Amino acid sequence: MQIDDIRRLCVTGAGQMGAQIAVQAAMHGLEVALHDISEEQLERAVSENRKHLGRKVEKGSMTADELEATFARLTTTTDLEAACKGADFVIEAVVEKLEVKRKVFAELDRYTPDHAILATNSSYLGNSRIADATGRPKKVVNMHFFYPPLVMKLVEVVRGDSTSDETMDLTLALAERMGKVAVRVEKEMPGFLVNRILRALANEAYDLLENGVATFEDIDKACKLGLNHPMGPFMLGDFSGLDIGYNARLERYQETGDERFKPPEALELRVKRGDLGRKTGRGFYDYSTNPPTPTED
Repeated sequence: MQIDDIRRLCVTGAGQMGAQIAVQAAMHGLEVALHDISEEQLERAVSENRKHLGRKVEKGSMTADELEATFARLTTTTDLEAACKGADFVIEAVVEKLEVKRKVFAELDRYTPDHAILATNSSYLGNSRIADATGRPKKVVNMHFFYPPLVMKLVEVVRGDSTSDETMDLTLALAERMGKVAVRVEKEMPGFLVNRILRALANEAYDLLENGVATFEDIDKACKLGLNHPMGPFMLGDFSGLDIGYNARLERYQETGDERFKPPEALELRVKRGDLGRKTGRGFYDYSTNPPTPTED
């Protein structure tokens, strides 16, 4: 298969990541089927991203015709088999839980044509832990976009134990076709490149917080003003989704029993009460105010 043979894309999982990945692909000429188990979520995904592109039209960076053409190439469905029909490439963007992803990949393997490449957008789980749920491990790969996909340029393409050179090359080429800059990661490692580095920073930030050295707000200010980061680690967690970071930490802790990977109390508290960050309106910060204000434990 050549890059020009990839014409139809399926994205499963219409949360903020999956929905924006689907729109990004449609913006660059691909026919895209966006799947989710919730019709309400699909409607929200289209509505929110139409507004997002509408702002591009207002700013003159996109024409109204280009906006309409983008959404003409995007279809939505709650039927995964229908979404997979004729797909040349699939990007999975469901919850960051291994057992869920393995179940989804087994279904994708069943529903897609034999030539289709199956990619996971997982920011943490290597595809080698998923590939054997399919009959095509050579065609399984990580294609990790960064939030928000309509803005962030980077995509990490990660080789698993069985990922073929062809799959790697096609995935890198697809990322570039979608207007992204792709980096090749030749060895699976939890967190890959960027999140592995960020995790080390976040671990230090949580350690400072839990030892009473400073508030999370002041730690964020220090990283933003002292390191010239666009935002601090706690607000970044809010933007990424606190549940994603929590689930990744919890799974690693359960696998290893290593206390270093145990989710910090401040993170666990917010996730368990449903404060998952910007997507729920509250996390470490309250997003009903402008600017966002720190929340209390």
